[in-house]
Amino acid sequence: MPITFLLVLHGIFSVFLLGAVTHQFLSVFWPRKPGQSDFVARARGINPGGYVQAIIILYVIEFVLGAILYPTYRVLARPPLQDLQLTYVIGLFEVKENFAAIVLAMLPSYWYFWKRYPDYKTTRAALTAILFATVWYDMIAGHLVNNARGLL
Repeated sequence: MPITFLLVLHGIFSVFLLGAVTHQFLSVFWPRKPGQSDFVARARGINPGGYVQAIIILYVIEFVLGAILYPTYRVLARPPLQDLQLTYVIGLFEVKENFAAIVLAMLPSYWYFWKRYPDYKTTRAALTAILFATVWYDMIAGHLVNNARGLL
């Protein structure tokens, strides 16, 4: 498959993942109050537990697509960034890789506390916040690296 197609697919799935994680995060940390019916309130008024499986599946798909694309980044995109001494862009991507791997290892506990132990609201909220922050950071860092490479 062409790398450009995989990169676009990676971007599309990242938008789906961002949407699911953001809905869950909003409903956990800023729940909808009775009587609210505006756009933002409707985004917050979902059942956060209903997104767990979709988030896990989307995250794993994203991770696999990223792993397939990674050698191309390492061979074709990173050397020009190094030549231009854009170390901050390379560093953003290196941190992105580490965060993505840590959250991948965290997914079983995320599933466990959302599906098996609903009494642990603080743990669920913490896991959701970590996932939310990581997914958003990974999306922003990935786009910055892609844009920096595209401008060269």
